[in-house]
Amino acid sequence: PPLPDHALTLQAVPRAAHHLGPPLLRALPPSPLPRPPRALSAHAAALPHALLLLRSLPSPATNDLNAALRGLAASPHPARSLLLLAGRLLPSPSPPRPRLDALSLSFALKASARCSDGPATLQLHALVLRLGCTADVRLITTLVDSYAKCDDLASARKVFDEMTVRDVASWNALLAGLAQGTEPTLALKLFHRLVGSFRELPPREAPNEVTMVAALSACAQIGSLWDGLYVHEFVRKMGVSGNVRVCNALIDMYSKCGSLARALEVFHSIKREDRTLVSYNTAIQAISMHGHGGDALKLFDEMPTCIEPDEVTYIAVLCGCNHAGLVDDGLRVFHGMRVPPNVKHYGTVVDLLGRAGRLAEAYDTIKSMPFPADIVLWQTLLGASKMHGDVELAELAATKLAKLGSNVDGDYVLLSNVYASKARWADVGRVRDTMRSNDVRKVPGFSYTEISGVMHKFINGDKEHPRLQEIYRALEEIMSRIGELGYEPETSNVLHDIGEEEKQYALSYHSEKLAIAFGLIATPPGETLRVIKNLRICGDCHVVAKLISKAYGRVIIIRDRARFHRFEDGQCSCSDYW
Repeated sequence: PPLPDHALTLQAVPRAAHHLGPPLLRALPPSPLPRPPRALSAHAAALPHALLLLRSLPSPATNDLNAALRGLAASPHPARSLLLLAGRLLPSPSPPRPRLDALSLSFALKASARCSDGPATLQLHALVLRLGCTADVRLITTLVDSYAKCDDLASARKVFDEMTVRDVASWNALLAGLAQGTEPTLALKLFHRLVGSFRELPPREAPNEVTMVAALSACAQIGSLWDGLYVHEFVRKMGVSGNVRVCNALIDMYSKCGSLARALEVFHSIKREDRTLVSYNTAIQAISMHGHGGDALKLFDEMPTCIEPDEVTYIAVLCGCNHAGLVDDGLRVFHGMRVPPNVKHYGTVVDLLGRAGRLAEAYDTIKSMPFPADIVLWQTLLGASKMHGDVELAELAATKLAKLGSNVDGDYVLLSNVYASKARWADVGRVRDTMRSNDVRKVPGFSYTEISGVMHKFINGDKEHPRLQEIYRALEEIMSRIGELGYEPETSNVLHDIGEEEKQYALSYHSEKLAIAFGLIATPPGETLRVIKNLRICGDCHVVAKLISKAYGRVIIIRDRARFHRFEDGQCSCSDYW
């Protein structure tokens, strides 16, 4: 028979929990358990004990179940909270099941959100309806959050729209879900709607610092400096500009919108004693993304001893070394890590060595890892092989990727480009035939530029923009002016078996060139041009951007897939190393 709560010591555990099995018993400490309250304690270290106690109770109360659900939902294995709710962690034959309430469902929804388990969230939604808990604002807010974190934004919006009563947490859950998911533009529209009705909103719906963080995250996602400045102004009006979380979000937003100076200004505005690990990580990452590896190392070295660097810190510093070509410094940081390196740290080191042409060392690093290399690592090595024209290593990396089941366009394109750079057109044709047979299509290049708060999108050889004729005339003038500065098209960047003239034509209408040309005719002289590209900038566009910055006296900031390039007076912040 189950023992009473007060009698459950280490000696009594095996009798009280004979259904739990060896793993949980092995986790028990060699000392008696403290006397628990009726609502079970479920701290992470005591979770095995809490589950033992729950299983020993003849008639567990709802509070007992909820304490265990809460602990499991916040544990490293949140899926066990869902198993417990389903009764699969209870003994068999099971004692009478405790009645579920709104808290039970709330903890389970938090678990399904952490697991990104959409089907579980849907089933829990059905339970919410079945138990008649739809009037519980906090529970429905958790449901919105769970749908959003499971990437089911349509359901999150539907649940939000059906809420008869909302509070600021409801707005924040949807805003954060949209901003961090695939709908950052919609998140900003929702934020503007919220701000527009700010004075009419009841106090419970008034935006707070969490709202600001979500809105700033959306601005960072799409690279909209215009919206970011608007949100920052609202932050000042709300009086939360001193909030460290908001400051961290501002640093991230400004850096990803291409304004490193504003990002660092916010960082330095935080009192030194108020800066958190996230503050330093965000600032180091911002500096690294803009190519200032030496400054990133300096800030890393200036971190106070009371703040211990974590995995993210080291990734940020290593990225800075990578973008600046500081190979020896990067290796020094890697070998001096005070946390166990994970696959991302190894991947950054492989990229660091690969970009520097030390391909053999990069391959040896992969072979020396204490865990198997993932797809991203082999893609990194393939990219480095393409950069330095190492066909043999590129073929090896491509073979590894095929064995791992990778079937993305980038793998084929990189290998094809390696062959094309060596004029091995038969091999190029073979790779492209494989792409067609596997129904893999190359992601087209496109670029955005923001003019007066409006995002304008361009694709390679764009024919859709309403000011197309003006843009093409401007592009012809640009080519003429930079030609006077010595520009010659780098046709080696066109990896197709076509004539020289066709290659020059293909280069002329890359999406970033069109975006820059539009920026020149749509903004006053001297204004900084900002362009966002979905792929890595090509060598010819890099040369053209440098020459345009000199010929027109403009600062041009291009954010590509991996980093920022700041062009000014004919020079780039990357020092032609990217």
